[in-house]
Amino acid sequence: MISIKSLTFSYGDQTPLGFPDFSITKGESALLLGESGCGKTTLLHLLGGLLEHYQGEIKIDGHELSQWQGAQRDAFRGKNIGYVFQRNHLIGSLTVKQNLLLAPYLIGQHQSISDVLSLLDRFGIATQANKKISALSAGQRQRVAIARAVLNKPKVLLADEPTSALDDKHCETVIDLLQQLAVEHSTTLIIATHDQRLKSKIKTVIQL
Repeated sequence: MISIKSLTFSYGDQTPLGFPDFSITKGESALLLGESGCGKTTLLHLLGGLLEHYQGEIKIDGHELSQWQGAQRDAFRGKNIGYVFQRNHLIGSLTVKQNLLLAPYLIGQHQSISDVLSLLDRFGIATQANKKISALSAGQRQRVAIARAVLNKPKVLLADEPTSALDDKHCETVIDLLQQLAVEHSTTLIIATHDQRLKSKIKTVIQL
């Protein structure tokens, strides 16, 4: 499902970042580990098609990402890749439900309120559906962001420190649910993290 080979990337004139070759199968979950500054977030951005002009090979579902540019790349990403950012990028003036309904709308897919409410229930935040994002706690906002990322049943889910704002109880709930959803939808899951709690949950490790 995902494979990289001889991949390097540089920001301007900075020393290029190099990444180890790896491949992850459909429906597999993996942790992306490494010290701060080693390029975990950069690698997720590359896999998600958010950075261009890399050297080497990135294939997702058999497609080399560099074959698409602009709107084509955006369309591929919207239909196939879910992303949980370190900053949730939710719209504070909208409700939880409205934020989630934006995800399918922006890629031209059917909006289903029942699907949104069902997913919020699984993440334990159905009672917050009509509250504005600005009224939620940090942990609740993080669960909304994760729910938004999986709503469209992506083939690939990339998560950057998804449990950093969660206490132990909600961390375990969210990781268990992410893995369950990955199995249900054959989603390939990659989590970049410093969170030691996740090592007991996901055994496949990509070390940078």
